[in-house]
Amino acid sequence: QEYFNSYIETYLMRDVAEEGGITDSVRFQKFLNACAALTAEQINYKTLAEAADISQPTAKEWLRILEGLGIVYLLPPFANNELKRLTKTPKLYFCDTGLCAYLSMWLTRDTLMQGAASGHYFENHVVIELLKSFSYSADKANLTYYRDSNAKEIDVIVEENGLFHPLEIKKSANPDRREVKKYKVLDKTTLERGSGGIVCMCEEVIPIDQKNCFIPCNLI
Repeated sequence: QEYFNSYIETYLMRDVAEEGGITDSVRFQKFLNACAALTAEQINYKTLAEAADISQPTAKEWLRILEGLGIVYLLPPFANNELKRLTKTPKLYFCDTGLCAYLSMWLTRDTLMQGAASGHYFENHVVIELLKSFSYSADKANLTYYRDSNAKEIDVIVEENGLFHPLEIKKSANPDRREVKKYKVLDKTTLERGSGGIVCMCEEVIPIDQKNCFIPCNLI
C-alpha cells in the first residue's frame, strides 16, 4: 500500500500530470479512480468525464496521456469486413494490475479475490501478461477482442503467423467448456482459426476438443 501511495503521489499526480499539462489534481485523481473502476470493460468517455467532472474531450486527452506513458493499455476491437455489427470501442486495462486494485481500494489479495470485480482483475492480469509475453518474444502478434451487437464476445483473439487464436478468460478452476462454441463465429470469415482455449485457474493443460484446451493462467 505504501508503495502504490508513493507511486501515485510522486509519479502519477506530479510527473505525469505536469508532463500532460494537467493542473487539477483533484479531478485527475477522480479520473484515475474512474479508469480503475472500468478495467476490463469497454471505454466509456461519458462515464469517465462525469466521474471526474470534466468534459469528454478532456477525458479522451487524459486517457491518451496515460496510454502513451504505459499506465493503461487499450485493447482494440476485432475488425473484419466479412462480419457485420462489430463494436468499434476499445477495452481498458491497467498495465499494473496492483495499481488498478489499489486505486479501487482493494487493498488485500483476499478481499480482491473474493470481491464482485475479481473476474475483471483476473482478466486484466491475463491480458497484460499476454501482452508482455509477445512483446518479449521474437514472434510478434496482434491482440484484439471480439464483440458484436448480439452481445457475443471473445475476450482475446491472438493473431500470429496468419492464424487467429481465440481465448476466453475465466477466474475459475473448472469453467464451462461450452464457452469455446462461440469461437465458431470466426469460421464465418475466410480467416484461418488456429488453436484456442480458456485461460483459467486450472493446474494443468486439459484438452477440450481437437482445437481448444483449458490453459493454466501461470503458463501465460
